[in-house]
Amino acid sequence: MATKYVKYVDVTKCDGCRACMVACKNWNDLPAEPQDFLGSMQSHANVTADTWNVLTFVEHENSKGNLDYLFRHSSCFHCTDAACEKVCPENAISYTDKGMVVVDQEVCVGCGYCEQNCPFDVIHLKTYKDENGKEYRKAHKCTMCTDRLDEGLQPACVTTCHTGAMEFGEKDEIISKAEKRVKEIKERYPNAQVYNPQGVGGTHTIYVLAEKPSVYGLPENPKVPTSAVLWKDYAQPIGKAMVGGVAMALAGAFVANKFFDKKNGGQEEDGGGNHE
Repeated sequence: MATKYVKYVDVTKCDGCRACMVACKNWNDLPAEPQDFLGSMQSHANVTADTWNVLTFVEHENSKGNLDYLFRHSSCFHCTDAACEKVCPENAISYTDKGMVVVDQEVCVGCGYCEQNCPFDVIHLKTYKDENGKEYRKAHKCTMCTDRLDEGLQPACVTTCHTGAMEFGEKDEIISKAEKRVKEIKERYPNAQVYNPQGVGGTHTIYVLAEKPSVYGLPENPKVPTSAVLWKDYAQPIGKAMVGGVAMALAGAFVANKFFDKKNGGQEEDGGGNHE
């Protein structure tokens, strides 16, 4: 079995510099997106088809009555059981051998099912125009820099983090590191926890959070939508089996029909010959 890898984000070490955002834009050649002023340190409200990671900022009154400034590097979670992969009717979304969730732009038809079913709202459609001016759409999101991983490099966002808030490594080692870190910061952050939601089979971007997930705008218990499970795990296999069965039945009928036509035709010829 191939070794699985995860990106580790310790929000308690993040200083909000946004170097991860810049590195992602540069490496993936993503265009700038002018934004309205949001009234805080946060430059974008959420990730988009052209901005694959965003530094979120929250002012939060903690359990001791003090004000905390909470930062979080936000990007695709690369779920082990990914809703986007389940609902894609064209099989344009798949897993790499390291566990990352990627979109094949050549196969994507821009239906939007992935965008509608992602529990983290991190995959979005971008509109293009062909040479005739006709519009079409493609799904985009963080790839975890799979092109860099294939060359033995780490994701661009990780390599540029100057505070050590992000790391990338083997899954079991990183999870152990995250659990140890939570124990270290519990006195200061009583609600500290590892965010690696099991409702989506665990993720390949895990967090050490200082507060409850909802404080950071994250779902407390994200799950793959039931509709996605029914579609991928039940409806699709049954549909394929039915299509296969119908195809076999049609093929059988075609062969049988040809056989009987030939047989009947031969009998008519013989009958006609006996009358001569």
